[in-house]
Amino acid sequence: MLMSSGVNFGVHRSLPLVFGVMLGFPAMFVAIGLGLGTVFQRFPVIHNVITVVGVIYLLYLAWKIAGSGKPAEADTKARPLTFIQAALFQWVNPKAWIMAMGAIAAFTTSGPDINQQVFNIAGIFMLASVPSAWTWLLFGVGLQRLLADDQWRKRFNLGMAGLLVLSMVPVVLDLVR
Repeated sequence: MLMSSGVNFGVHRSLPLVFGVMLGFPAMFVAIGLGLGTVFQRFPVIHNVITVVGVIYLLYLAWKIAGSGKPAEADTKARPLTFIQAALFQWVNPKAWIMAMGAIAAFTTSGPDINQQVFNIAGIFMLASVPSAWTWLLFGVGLQRLLADDQWRKRFNLGMAGLLVLSMVPVVLDLVR
């Protein structure tokens, strides 16, 4: 998403997306670590519903990416995700849930300091997201010249949309099981 936004909208217009991703996942991680994970263990159907909604939302985003045009066209048709949309996206992203639940299981211990452990890990995720998010965004910006040609841009957007759809295959297969 960040690379595609960098290509199609540039750095300035993609800043809300970058910060939404950088803050949204750690916020979700803290919520899970402080008790939401227990709710999902007691009521797994809630987790399944969030997963289905996440897959549908990712398919919608893939469709939007596939239809993205040149930045001039984007002013009237397509827009990058807002800060709130990017932050909330983490909550419906099945891959984010899997990563958060796995990190909590692997890197926390039960005990009186578990809340501090959760906040520490969330801080590490936030710090790690800075170079990661910016790398993806700037790589997309770097591709702008190559993708100035309409045909290359269309191919790129279709490829990025296809990769996003393919990333959902393991999640869908897990849901089917």
